[in-house]
Amino acid sequence: MTKLILLIGLPGSGKSTLAKQLIAECPRMQLISTDAIRGQLFGDEIIQGPWFLIWQEVERQLQQIVTENKSAIFDATNVQRSHRRELIAQARDLGLTQVAGIWLTTPVWLCLARNKRRDRRVPEEVILRMHRQLRDAPPSLEEGLDCLMKVG
Repeated sequence: MTKLILLIGLPGSGKSTLAKQLIAECPRMQLISTDAIRGQLFGDEIIQGPWFLIWQEVERQLQQIVTENKSAIFDATNVQRSHRRELIAQARDLGLTQVAGIWLTTPVWLCLARNKRRDRRVPEEVILRMHRQLRDAPPSLEEGLDCLMKVG
């Protein structure tokens, strides 16, 4: 069974920490990280770059896990409903048999505090905008997920 775990949460919510824990417990899982992809493509994770180039690499890595019959964790904020739906549809089209969501509901004040302690900070207004996006369009099974777990 080829499975995709979609992490959903604000910067500083603990997505990458959770991804590392899950990979340690299931070393056959592959990590697909938009931060890592930006680092590969543009030389620095902070450089946003053209989304279509990032999305091309995400699709390539999704195809690879299907070909190798592996499972993956997708580590990105995934705060926009349209992006979640697009990713879920793409995963299904490629043959992933199960798509699960883990929504990290870490309070925005804690995400902002953690962000201030990071070397690579996300602008506060971006985190607040993402918070509004998640609040106004929270993840749901209707997006095509097989299951959704809230952690926080």
